[in-house]
Amino acid sequence: MARLSREDRQIALGRLQAGQSQSAIARHFHVSQSTISRLWVRFQATGSVADLPRAGRPRATTAAHDRFIRLRHLRNRFLSASSSVQALPGPHRLSDQTVRNRLREAGLRARRPHRGAVLTRRHRQNRVQWGNQHFRWTVRNHWRHVWFSDESYFLLQRHDGRRRVYRRVNERYAPNCVDEAPVHGGGGVMVWGAINTAGRSTLVHVQGRITAQRYVEEILRPHALPLLADQDAIFQQDNARPHTARLTTQFLTDHHVQVLPWPSMSPDMNPIEHLWDELDRRVRRREEAPANHRDLLQALQEEWDTIPQQDIRHLIQSMPRRCRAVVAAQGSHTPY
Repeated sequence: MARLSREDRQIALGRLQAGQSQSAIARHFHVSQSTISRLWVRFQATGSVADLPRAGRPRATTAAHDRFIRLRHLRNRFLSASSSVQALPGPHRLSDQTVRNRLREAGLRARRPHRGAVLTRRHRQNRVQWGNQHFRWTVRNHWRHVWFSDESYFLLQRHDGRRRVYRRVNERYAPNCVDEAPVHGGGGVMVWGAINTAGRSTLVHVQGRITAQRYVEEILRPHALPLLADQDAIFQQDNARPHTARLTTQFLTDHHVQVLPWPSMSPDMNPIEHLWDELDRRVRRREEAPANHRDLLQALQEEWDTIPQQDIRHLIQSMPRRCRAVVAAQGSHTPY
C-alpha cells in the first residue's frame, strides 16, 4: 500500500471534511482510493491519522545523539563512523553501522571524494578575477579563436580501484581472480595536443623531461605556430615552468602570438582536460589492449584522430558556463 506523509494525511483529511470525494483526493496524491478510505475510517475510529505504535527494536540513539552525529560529520566530512562512536558523549553501546544509518537518515552517504588541486587564497582570488574578466566572452566572438593546449601523461596500465571481479568465497587469491598490475602502471607516454572549434593539432609525443628549449623547438615552432597563423588566433597554455619561462615568452612575443592569461591551478577551466579523459577511455575500450609503449602511442594517435570534431566544439562551447561556475564558487572547485 502506498504511504502518505503525515503532512499529506492532514491535507487529505481536511479535503475529506470539506466534502471532496475520495477518488479525487486519491488522484491528487497518486494513491489508491482504498488508501484514502482507510485513512478516513481510522480517523473516525481514533480521531487521529498518526501512525499506530508498532512493535520493533527500540531506537539505540536519542535525539541528542542523532544531532551530535549529524553536526559532527557536517563540520568534518572526512570523519569515519567509528570515530563518531568513540566521540559520542555519555554511556552508550552503538555500532559503526548505527552511526552510518543515522547519517543516511540525514542525507549523508559515504562517497568517493572529488580529487582537486590545492587552492590557496591567492589562487581563488586569481580564478575569480579571471572569471570576471572573461564572463562576457562568447563562443562566436571570442572562444572560437582560442587554441587550448596541454600535455598529458597516459599510463600503459591504469588501476583506479573501480574494477571488480566476480568470485566465490575463498577465491580471493585464485589465479583467475587476481588483478595483476606492474609497478607504477608499467610506465607510460606523454603527449601534447591543442584543440579549437575548427580543428585540432597532431598529437605530439614528448619524450623525457620537457624544458623550455625543447618546448619551443619541438612543440611551439613546428606544431603550434602553423595553427596560430590567423591574426585573430589566441593561444592558451597553463602555467607550467616551460610555458612561462623567459625563453618561451620571448619566442611567442617575437612571433606576435596572442596568449590568453591563465590562472594557476585551474585544469577545470581547460576543456582539453575532458578530451584527455575521453581519449583514455577510448584506448581502454579497444579490444586489444596496448602491450607496450609503442602500441600505446599508436593507439592514442589513432583515437585522437577519430574523436568527432563536434565533441570538441561542445567542450569549447562550455567556456561561458565554466566562467560563471568559477565566479559562483568564489574561485573554489567547480564541477568541470
